[in-house]
Amino acid sequence: MALAVLSLLYSITVFLVGSGTFSYVIWILVALFFGFLWFMEKKGLWDKVPWILRRIFRVLIILGLAVFIICQGGILTQFFSKGEDGADYIIVLGAQMREGGPSAVYKYRLDAAVEYLNNNPETIAIVTGGQGANEPISEGDGGKAYLMDKGISEERILVEKDSFDTKQNITNALNLIEDDENMKIGIVTNNFHLFRGTLLARRYTDAEITGIAAYTEYQFLPNNMVRETFGIIKDIR
Repeated sequence: MALAVLSLLYSITVFLVGSGTFSYVIWILVALFFGFLWFMEKKGLWDKVPWILRRIFRVLIILGLAVFIICQGGILTQFFSKGEDGADYIIVLGAQMREGGPSAVYKYRLDAAVEYLNNNPETIAIVTGGQGANEPISEGDGGKAYLMDKGISEERILVEKDSFDTKQNITNALNLIEDDENMKIGIVTNNFHLFRGTLLARRYTDAEITGIAAYTEYQFLPNNMVRETFGIIKDIR
């Protein structure tokens, strides 16, 4: 019951961020799941459930946990990646734009890009992302404006503004450059997202891919890492 209540409270926290996604629903479902387990145990109802259904239930829970743990392990392999110097291009994966500028998630990605670009003056940045229904401008255009405000020259910034998910961010960005197996490309995104970003990039180019992990506020890591599990499952096929 404690886990059910904590999950429900966390869903409210995620909802109040106003990210435009429905990931808070995941935590409502988690709360319902723990509430169900508590109810079944409290009322002593498990013995009334046919043994075959109990076994199927347990197997499904074990399989779900196994998939979750494997995905989390994959995420952690790129969690602290700082990339390698000398990239020809870096691709900054888009995230939500707000009236006042990039969302916190996107800002951290762009700040990581600024740091890399300042340390590698020959590198070109590609900022990605279309304009969602709740965004004032495209994520690509917003990313470009932010980089320029931080002192990155316009000549070093390419903009992709037609994509609406991670896969499109990467494939559309690659279409802007000449694909070459001798090229080095850095993928810039938040630490929890970098495993999937580099995984997809390696699928669509023969260039050398490195990951550049941006910060994430720790109170939102549980939500982001659970949600990312579903993204990995969707894109890994």
